[in-house]
Amino acid sequence: MHPVLNRNLYLVKEKVGMFKAANNYDIFDPETGEEIIHCREERLGFITKMLRFTDWKTLTPFHVELRTPSGEPVLSVQRGISLFLSRVNVLDEEDEHVGGFKQKLFSIGGAFRVLGADDRELCTLKGSWTGWNFKFMSGNTELAHVTKKWAGLGKEMFTSADNYVLQISDDVPPDNPIRELIIGAVMCIDMVLKER
Repeated sequence: MHPVLNRNLYLVKEKVGMFKAANNYDIFDPETGEEIIHCREERLGFITKMLRFTDWKTLTPFHVELRTPSGEPVLSVQRGISLFLSRVNVLDEEDEHVGGFKQKLFSIGGAFRVLGADDRELCTLKGSWTGWNFKFMSGNTELAHVTKKWAGLGKEMFTSADNYVLQISDDVPPDNPIRELIIGAVMCIDMVLKER
């Protein structure tokens, strides 16, 4: 696992642009403002690009690659065409499958089962229908949460509604593979649930 995934706090900023088909994000350390990960969707086919400008955009496939600013691979998040419920795969920096997410049926606010490489459920990702708040839960234990509210040192970086903070619990040890899945899920939340 890449060492950049051992942090506990990340600010995700969507790169906005007119007529953009690709999903691109930059991830920062919200306390220092340092850019630590680039998330780019560079492998878009012509038909997928065209569908991204229609009501069919949430059904289109995606392949987002996460790299350090110097170009080192961190992980990638992939999904094929989604007709009903999404199934997303996460691959590590060596392109090895480490797990993924399976969208739950009939969930208010959105929910995913977070699965390990063996397809065993490790935790769930649950959202609230009232806002942009998501929690990674293992039983009654919160492993991480994603929110648009942040009052830390980097709060001036919140200049648009496309920014959010991921905070991983101190209880999740460094180099635990669930960290890769949590970071991958942040891309998943935006593209699967919030891009409607």
